[in-house]
Amino acid sequence: MAEPMGFYTDTTVCIGCKACEVACKEWNQLPATNGGVRELSGDSYDNTQRLDGIHWRHVKFIEQFSADRVAGRWLMMSDVCKHCAQAGCLEVCPTGAIIRTEFDTVVIQSDVCNGCRDCIAACPFGVIDLNPVSNTAQKCTLCYDRLQAGMQPACSQACPTKSIQFGPIRDLRQRAESRVQQLHGQGEGRAYLYGADEKILGGLNSFYLLVDKPEVYGLPRDPQLPSRNLFPGSLFSMLGAIVFGLLGLVSLRKRRMDEIAEGMRGNSPPRGSSDV
Repeated sequence: MAEPMGFYTDTTVCIGCKACEVACKEWNQLPATNGGVRELSGDSYDNTQRLDGIHWRHVKFIEQFSADRVAGRWLMMSDVCKHCAQAGCLEVCPTGAIIRTEFDTVVIQSDVCNGCRDCIAACPFGVIDLNPVSNTAQKCTLCYDRLQAGMQPACSQACPTKSIQFGPIRDLRQRAESRVQQLHGQGEGRAYLYGADEKILGGLNSFYLLVDKPEVYGLPRDPQLPSRNLFPGSLFSMLGAIVFGLLGLVSLRKRRMDEIAEGMRGNSPPRGSSDV
């Protein structure tokens, strides 16, 4: 297996140009929403709104301003599939359509996908959705075809500020940690890495440098795998089965006792009669 590859996104140098979104759509030939005719969202400059089956990159715009608009800042982040080391989507796929590649990335094979939507519910980041053209689940492949040809993904190549950086995960982590230390030295003490270590789903092959809480960027603080709910769910199922079983036994016993009582009343001689 090749060395794990992925993305390191430094949100502090993202300028919101959306070059990554355009490059992603062009290379992967993803259709436009409603043929390219759509209303503006009114949500800052974010008209993509979210990741889905035809938007595999999404530049988020977060405005943080005071009520009088005198003080404030912009936060921008190019979001994408995290290619988790412990991927919930891969865990639940019933057809084997979702695979882990030799680059340790997670890819959906559209020709094997049956459109069951299990992976959509299993992803804690809201990355996956159905492509309305193919009616199959789709998401970022980390440009698997380009990696096989020795090329870097289209989005990272198009990024003009190197906010999106591609390479071996080991090298990216070292580079990101150095950047955090640099920002701390410059007075930005809020800078930290999200998903670079194994605390989040065993590590994300697309991790981020952030300067605010994960929730501000629309990221879960503690994402969970579907399998982590198996034991509690199984326990409740067993308890429910036991309760229903006991209720059934009580009901059956009551019914049997009623039948016996009815039989005894039917066999009793009438009052006042005697045997001759």
